[in-house]
Amino acid sequence: MHVPADGSDPGSARRVSVLVYASDPATRARVIQALGEQPAPGVALEVVEAAAGGEAIALLDAGDVDLAVLDGEAAPTGGMGLARQIKDEIDNPPPVLLLVARRDDAWLATWSRAEAVVPHPIDAVTLAEAVVSLLDRTPGVAVAPH
Repeated sequence: MHVPADGSDPGSARRVSVLVYASDPATRARVIQALGEQPAPGVALEVVEAAAGGEAIALLDAGDVDLAVLDGEAAPTGGMGLARQIKDEIDNPPPVLLLVARRDDAWLATWSRAEAVVPHPIDAVTLAEAVVSLLDRTPGVAVAPH
């Protein structure tokens, strides 16, 4: 069995489902690549993708998503509006991380009720840290030992 350099056992990692929503397939691919399969010791990601707002809502409504990463630049349904819809319409919604093109758009996260904002272009370290931080604050999903 292969053991990573950090000594963690990939078989014992907590599996977490992350929805990646973006209308642009290249954006979805960049997010998935930036996060990798194991963004932190003890957490392994299962990524589900959505290219349309309705598809994302259906996946979230099924209740098997621990975190949603939404592209604020998606069209025709933008991630900011979708984040607000998720918070209004989904029972026990997961935390939402918004990707925004302009730092000045970060204030809209307050309106959308997103728990975190990360700017485009996607920086792998920043994105992974934000995802792990959100997961660690989610009851029943915490990834970091305390």
